[in-house]
This record gives sequence, structure tokens and C-alpha cells, in this order.
Amino acid sequence: MTTFLLGSGAGFSGDRTDAALPVVAELIRRGQPCALVFETLGERTLAAAHRAMRESPQAGFEPLLEELLAPVLEDCLDNGIAILGNVGAANPEGACEVIARLARQVVRADVRIGRVQGDDIRARLAGLDLQPWEAEAQALPGPEQLISANVYLGALPLTQALELGAQVVVTGRVADPSLFLAPLVHHFGWAWDDWDRLAAGTMAGHLGECGAQVSGGYFADPGVKDVTGLATLGYPIIEVEEDGRLIVTKPPGTGGCVTERTVKEQLLYEVHDPAAYLTPDVVVDLSGAHVRQIGPDRVEVCGIHGRPAPSRLKTTVCYEGGWQGEAEISYAGPNALARARLAGQVLRERLTFRAPPALRKRLDIIGHASVFDDDTGTLQHEAAGSDGDYRLRLAVEHAEKRWVERATQELLALYCAGPAGGGGVRRNLLRRVFTASYLVKRSDVEAFATLFEPEGTADEAS
Repeated sequence: MTTFLLGSGAGFSGDRTDAALPVVAELIRRGQPCALVFETLGERTLAAAHRAMRESPQAGFEPLLEELLAPVLEDCLDNGIAILGNVGAANPEGACEVIARLARQVVRADVRIGRVQGDDIRARLAGLDLQPWEAEAQALPGPEQLISANVYLGALPLTQALELGAQVVVTGRVADPSLFLAPLVHHFGWAWDDWDRLAAGTMAGHLGECGAQVSGGYFADPGVKDVTGLATLGYPIIEVEEDGRLIVTKPPGTGGCVTERTVKEQLLYEVHDPAAYLTPDVVVDLSGAHVRQIGPDRVEVCGIHGRPAPSRLKTTVCYEGGWQGEAEISYAGPNALARARLAGQVLRERLTFRAPPALRKRLDIIGHASVFDDDTGTLQHEAAGSDGDYRLRLAVEHAEKRWVERATQELLALYCAGPAGGGGVRRNLLRRVFTASYLVKRSDVEAFATLFEPEGTADEAS
């Protein structure tokens, strides 16, 4: 029975750019049918990409695209390793141009790049039948606030791109597991109503979509869950059989670990209902899944079943949400906590008459109470050692930039108008993004794939 190998090259935008190198080397060594997947897109990542494209039509795709692909593109093309990625973000066309240029640099101008389209529905949003997703209470924003509206596409158009002969497939918003499912359907010829196999392939994608999370990343807890070699983490390779059986592993000689515990954590990651995990391609039931260690860094997963795909597709709408600001100042040494508390008290008092009531604010004392505190600062007043190293952090938001600037400037003024010994002030302002999720009818979504033609190709051909 032919085994298909799925390699992960990235699990989010900002991931390690050298992670794919040992994965590709292992895929080449094995010489089996395979694909390499770059998953780099999140909801806010996509909104940021749309903003970047507003400022520059040449931007809007994965910022690290060249650093991710340049080290492995030639080896993948030379060894028949298909590359799939949602690196297109808001500008798949721009991403395709970059990939075509990288291919020309390695004398592979004949590279076939598949471009998946149809996820961006901004222009048609107002006329669609939208259902709020679960408990979504946000009203649909007006066109002046709208940043993006993207449907989570499934694997079908990606598979179509592979059928067109694409060696690299570029998408915008698709469901993360669909990036992995598409080459499996293309290779094995699975039917689109073979729900159990589609479910198994989807979960192979789910296990690989976050990169090193399944091989020891985001898992280590010294003395509780020890992981060695985090500096050289091996990103996952998923071995998938035609009947849907799968094994999670990683390149030999790399750091991290693949164990029952790492696989179980990732298997349940972001799954709201293990008996009904909704994806565009299939509803997955993993309530009867079996996870079994079968060797060092080799974990088998089976017992996954599927049901018909949902009738509607999730759509994430991103829109302008005003301004957010952060500012911090440090207090260290004897009686530092008391000085940090006093600085916070002074700042609260100042903001009562220097900023409007609509300004939302939060003060944290990092090093004493921050992550688990509430907006009122309840934990900040609990007893603790007085000496140490503490950092007062102010976070504010408002519809108008000027009030956010003023609030963070008030923290800056603590240098000389606050307690003794404050230092290391940093300030940061950025536009805030709100998101809302809806469901759209499949019939309202027109997703398709084409082969990308670099600028000038048509002219040269004529």
C-alpha cells in the first residue's frame, strides 16, 4: 500500500524560517510521494495583510515568504515535492509573483504555480445570506469600516490546482487542515463523499497544521513535561495510508519529541466538539480515536470517522476597531512593588481627568500580577515581597487616536512626575481590529483554481 508523506514547513506567520530544511531532506531521502505544507495564516494575520495591501499593492502576502521558500524551493521542484501554502493571504497574486521570481533564480522559470481564488467575498458581502456563527453578537460593519471578509475554503480547489499540474499551490483563506487534505485526495483518488477517509486526512492536517506543536513545541514544562532540543525542533511528517491510517513522526536527528501526549494535545487543539469537529470538507468524529506509541518519535492515530460536510462555510469579517496603545515603565530594587503600585495609582487618577470616560484602560504589574488579573487590578493589591523587579503596563483603547496617545504619554510623564526610580519606558500605538464570524451558503461561494501566468509571460508567448 502506497504511503503518502505530509511535511510541515511552518505553523504560523512568524514561525522559524529554517524549519522546512530537515523536513525536505527527510522527504527526499525516503523517496515516497509527498507534499510540503506552509500554514501561515490566522484571522488577524489576514486582516493585517489586507491593511498592508491597502498601503502598498505589492504587499499583503506572507511577509516571510522568500525566507521560507528560498532554502527549499529548488530541492522540492527537483524531487517532485508539491508545495502548498496559504501564503497568499490577502494578495495571492503577489505571492505567486514572488515564487515565480524565486524559481527563475534557480533556473526553473517553467514552474507551474496554482492559484486558488474565491475566498475573498468583500465585494458581495452585503447581498449574501449570512448567519451569525454560534454566539456572535457583532453587527455587520459598514463598508467604511470593513477590512476583509474571507470564507474558509475547503480542499476541492486546491486539489483542482494539483490536477492542473501545479507544483506550488498558493491560497488565501482556506481551512488549515484542507492544505494537507488536498494532496491526499489528489494522490489516492479519494471520493468527496468517502467521509471516513476525508476525516482521517483532515485530522492528519490538523495534527500538522501548527508545525512543531505536535513534536514538542508549545509543550515543554520543565520537570513536568521535559523536551530536549527545543533549539533544533523537528517539524512533523505525517505518514498517511490509502485507508486513512496515519503515523506522526519527525526527521531523525532533530530536537523535540513525538509522543502520545504531544499528539493528544494537538489532536484536541481548538476542537470545540470531538464528536463533531466542523471543517469545510467533512464533519470529523474523533471521539473514538486511538493514539498509540509504536516506536521512538512514532505515534499511530486511528479510529477517526466522518460525516457529510456542513451546508454552510465559516466567514471571518475583520473591520476597524479604533486604536489601541500600550506603555510600560520598570521599578526595581528595594520597595519596588510599592513604587509600582503608587505609579499605577497616580496614573489612574490622572486618566480620570485627562482622558474621556469612554477610554478603556487596564493596568498590570508584570512580575506580580498581570496575566490572571482582571481589568480592575484586584490581584495587584495582594501581599507580596516588596523588593524585586516589576514593570507597570498600561493598555488602553479608544475610537480616537489622540486619546490613546495622551494616555500613553501620561505613563511617560511618570519618569519625573511619579515615584522614584522609574525607567525603561516604551510606548506603542496601533490600529485595533475587530472580528466577527458568520456562516454563508456553499452555493454563494465560487472557489476555483487556475495556473498563474507571471507578468510578461503572455506577451513573450505571442
